[in-house]
Amino acid sequence: MQSEALDISTENCLVEKTGHVMVVTLNRPEAKNALNGAMLVGLYRAWRRLDADDDLYCAILTGTGDTFCAGMDLKTGPGGDNSGDIQAMMKEIPDLHWQALLRHQQPRKPVILAVEGYALAGGTEILQGTDLRVAAEDAVFGVTECKRGLFPLGGSTIRLRRQIPYALAAEILLLGRHVSAQEALQWGLINRVVPKGQALAEARRMAEELCENAPLSVQAILRSLRENQFHLAEADALKREEELGWPIFATQDAREGMKAFKEKRKPNYIGK
Repeated sequence: MQSEALDISTENCLVEKTGHVMVVTLNRPEAKNALNGAMLVGLYRAWRRLDADDDLYCAILTGTGDTFCAGMDLKTGPGGDNSGDIQAMMKEIPDLHWQALLRHQQPRKPVILAVEGYALAGGTEILQGTDLRVAAEDAVFGVTECKRGLFPLGGSTIRLRRQIPYALAAEILLLGRHVSAQEALQWGLINRVVPKGQALAEARRMAEELCENAPLSVQAILRSLRENQFHLAEADALKREEELGWPIFATQDAREGMKAFKEKRKPNYIGK
């Protein structure tokens, strides 16, 4: 299937559309894909386009070269740079950087992560805002801000603890320890480990499988997964699950899914 480059791309964040899938590529390999203004602007635009385009069912996030993302560019510091007009945009959207890094306003559709090489600091922080995660066997994860006298404001002190056991989250955050792909898989931080160079290909296969499912069902399930967490009593969470789930049974896609099962054919979902 042919890919279409989208006009929201920036020099350091390439965005393209292949069928129902958006592919977002961090593109600053000469700096280990360290975050800068142009990259954050591209990420922000990508997630908002993912929400706005009903023909997009999911996104893949990956990086160019042998490193997914080395986090904040320590040469420019937390203020970043002016590339991509980020300073002007942040006057209108003060949390643009947090939306870009999936800390705020996650898109309502799944994001699949494909990691090759290092995903450190911001590279592991953005991971926690994704939904399905593939890593090459040489991938390395870590939130190392404590080693630089910094604080991981991308959400790791909250979300990492909710996604893996407390002791393991504390080991990553307090020791700044690097975590191998196999450890990340064992701990439940990622879904799959694949041979080096195959992370994006595996993510594309997952996206194809996901796009065969009814998009409204996927979005409602995703919302329940994200919102009905441990802070809610079980009875309250189950009530909210019903509020999200029952409307799905009234959709055209629900009728199509049951009809296709009866007729022993592949369903044709339209997102309605």
